[in-house]
Amino acid sequence: MLDGYNILTLTHRDASLDMLAHAIVPGENTDISLQSLKAEMGWEELFYLATCNRVSYVFYTQNPVDQNIAEQMLSVLRPDLSAFVAQKTAAKIRLLQGTAAVTHLLEVAASMDSLVVGEREIIRQIRQAYDQSREWNLTGDHLRLLMGFTIETAKEIYTHTGIGRRALSVVALAFAEMLKTGLRPDARILMVGAGETNALFAKFLVKSKFSKVTIFNRSFEKAQNLAKPNGWRAFSLDELAYYSEGFDALVVCTGATQAIITPALYRELLTKETGEKVVVDLSIPHNVARETVEAFPMQYIEIESLKETANENLAYREQERDRAEGLIKQRVLAFRDRWHERQIERSLAHIPEEVKAVKDRAIQEVFAKEFERLSPEAQDLVHRMLGYMEKKCVAIPIKAAKAIALQGQKRREAATIGGRLKDN
Repeated sequence: MLDGYNILTLTHRDASLDMLAHAIVPGENTDISLQSLKAEMGWEELFYLATCNRVSYVFYTQNPVDQNIAEQMLSVLRPDLSAFVAQKTAAKIRLLQGTAAVTHLLEVAASMDSLVVGEREIIRQIRQAYDQSREWNLTGDHLRLLMGFTIETAKEIYTHTGIGRRALSVVALAFAEMLKTGLRPDARILMVGAGETNALFAKFLVKSKFSKVTIFNRSFEKAQNLAKPNGWRAFSLDELAYYSEGFDALVVCTGATQAIITPALYRELLTKETGEKVVVDLSIPHNVARETVEAFPMQYIEIESLKETANENLAYREQERDRAEGLIKQRVLAFRDRWHERQIERSLAHIPEEVKAVKDRAIQEVFAKEFERLSPEAQDLVHRMLGYMEKKCVAIPIKAAKAIALQGQKRREAATIGGRLKDN
């Protein structure tokens, strides 16, 4: 069965960032530390995942797993921790085994257990962590099978549910709203502020190939750092009042505690253009004065309305999460069957070589004299006949074993359906 699969995990749900740090492999020689951990714990296979809000040790072993395994692991990895800190950290580390472990990994990859539900970045992180562990010779066939199935499942969930749809980021929502106005990539974009929020907004601009972007910031160097790699222009915020080239969209987010886009400044920026503009204000408090919004024709996008949309989208993702849970249950059953089939393949892996050895011995030893007396044509015929029989003899036990596995799968499915009917 799946009893050999285990996970020790510490996440944002159970611990602070400081405590998470206690469960991370310390130092630069991560591979050596993990090799030692694997050997000390007697695990057959291991892969290690560490992100900003999660530390997980996924391992496979046929040996019994002690319920105090978290403390044992920390004693190997972190002998530098005091007994009190180690015990406190170990108490927060969850041990998941068998079906529960497989289910958890599938849920993590599908971003059902993430800080932000539906965040696809976790798939890349899991794949990268597994590839690194494989390069360090920590993994084997059991984890290879599980990892391939995990990525496959995550993709299926993203395809057949809406768990990753509808943006939650206010910046992403603002950019989407801006695009709805019909702005083209050659539109003139004025960006006021070069902080973290506008830097993220800039990434969306780059991805959509907006080329005419001009950035103003209190620190010219910061504006230039954001503009130069993308071939945009940068100016000091002091020069904003003298800008006379017009704009199609104005994106504003600074640390100012009062409005900086006043009616007078906005009028100067228009340079006598009279058409409706797009104004995106991502500041708290607003950097675009209310009087400015009321005095000029514009499509105004502000943070409060975006937050409401983000909450609606989060509720939608949570609803889709329930659908994803149903898919996960089905996928775990499918993995159980795939695992059984793989064990059959492994147990029969020696058959092709043994059948080939019997064939070779028949020609080279048992019937060697008789074979040598045959004509070349007859020898060729014997080789072809024995080659045909070799393939058929190899296929017979494998086909029979798979048929038995399929019968078992059908029995499990029937039992599952019967259980559901009984529950209903």
